[in-house]
Amino acid sequence: MNVPFLDLKTPHLKLEKELVAVFRDCLRNASFIGGKYVTDFEEEFGKFCETKYCIGVNSGTDALRFALMAAGVGPGDEVVTVPNTFIATTEAISQAGASIAFVDIDERTFNLNPNKLEGYLKRRYAKSAMPLAPKPKAVIPVHLYGQPADMDSILEIAGRYGLVVIEDSCQAHGAEYFSKKENKWKKTGSMGLAAAFSFYPGKNLGACGEGGAVTTNDEGIANKIRMIRDHGQAKKYYHDMEGYNGRLDAIQAGLLKVKLRSLPEWNEKRRQNASHYTKLFSSGPLSGNVVTPPYVPEWARPVYHLYIARVSRREKLQKYLQDSNVGTGLHYPVPVHLQKAYAGKGYKEGDFPITEKVSSEILSLPMFPELTGEQTEYVVKSIKDFYRKNPES
Repeated sequence: MNVPFLDLKTPHLKLEKELVAVFRDCLRNASFIGGKYVTDFEEEFGKFCETKYCIGVNSGTDALRFALMAAGVGPGDEVVTVPNTFIATTEAISQAGASIAFVDIDERTFNLNPNKLEGYLKRRYAKSAMPLAPKPKAVIPVHLYGQPADMDSILEIAGRYGLVVIEDSCQAHGAEYFSKKENKWKKTGSMGLAAAFSFYPGKNLGACGEGGAVTTNDEGIANKIRMIRDHGQAKKYYHDMEGYNGRLDAIQAGLLKVKLRSLPEWNEKRRQNASHYTKLFSSGPLSGNVVTPPYVPEWARPVYHLYIARVSRREKLQKYLQDSNVGTGLHYPVPVHLQKAYAGKGYKEGDFPITEKVSSEILSLPMFPELTGEQTEYVVKSIKDFYRKNPES
């Protein structure tokens, strides 16, 4: 059996007629930038995320950078986030002109640990602590792999220290968090001052190219981002500020609008596939021994952008799976603080031990809506076969 890591072809073939109709309409009307496709998608994705406003932009990185800028984050400010993320999270901080500060993750959820955040801010605000250093201004919780971060705790801590919260929801389209404070389920992207989404093709909701969006309930933030994405224009040729060319193309917006209708179904299929994986791993030989399935807190409804398991002897297992025609991935093998791009920042191995430990053990298994039960069973069987044939010495 062949089990690819990702299948981007099948959903597009199923929607081919509708997707081609979008392109044909844009071609015939020459509506390539802005227009009805963009505004319609913004309205529908905002409703999906349960927010008042949605602003389409060129990428998830732009979405996060523009959200920070609109929130007033810039030079002299510090933004706190996690080192267990894709580098786009920290690029957005640096490119907004702010400084990066890291706190370690929760070992079970792989997301920002609120206790670590509180501890960092206590040390940071001690009277003798770095009086000339940039001032903490914002915190970015990353809903990594489609798993919500503990937002009640993060928002409460941020509120006490006067920090803005910008959600990195680039992997969490439709994920939900149960807020005990509000006694209801809330969509990721609806809880912070603003949130960033990516529509990179492999995401749960992916464009056929680049794309992103910011969601917010703050009208002022929404208006600023609309200007920032379009050269700072309040109206055509009237520039209130310097901005960027960061607009969402009309064709991509139209394609995303078509695909958004299928997103709830796709997310549910991902959840079913994840449940099947976890059930298979928790039964039979080797269960709970060398493979640890994703942990799901009672307050989370993840959407499994990725299905991440912790495994022993990862490199050998990955090679065995490759030879067994099972695709896998590593998200992410090198934590951001140890990347060459940040070699001059003074970070070293051991600074964030949980992130470093997890990054050496995680393995991304095949996950997409069209994944079949037979395929998940073959993946798990192959993993168990590896450990049976290669017992610990």
